[in-house]
Amino acid sequence: MSFEEAMALQPVWVVIWMNILLVGAFVAPLVLLIWRQSRKAGAITFVVSVFAGFCIQMMYNSLGYVKLLGLPHLLWIPVVMYLAGQARRADMPAWPRRIIWFCMAVICVSLAFDIVDVIRYVLGERAPTV
Repeated sequence: MSFEEAMALQPVWVVIWMNILLVGAFVAPLVLLIWRQSRKAGAITFVVSVFAGFCIQMMYNSLGYVKLLGLPHLLWIPVVMYLAGQARRADMPAWPRRIIWFCMAVICVSLAFDIVDVIRYVLGERAPTV
């Protein structure tokens, strides 16, 4: 079963959340490339998200759909700290600032789920969920 097929078997709210995550971690950072002041923030967020996604796919291929798949998203922790500083810059225009806050909100919600899932995996909940 492919990762996409495994995702399709998840509850509807998970599928909806994954689409929100796609916008917040992949699409919105690309929009940040429009403004000079936010290009670095957009590029960093996008590259880390792509790398985390690649790692998740490789882990899925090796382990299946387990709670440990949230581990690569922990790479977002320093990204969120960086984005918080960028959002507070005096020279950051209003729209990029709003987009940065949106990205951070989406990523932080995802991190909340991911941290719980990784802890549950470490504590022994290792059975595939699909």
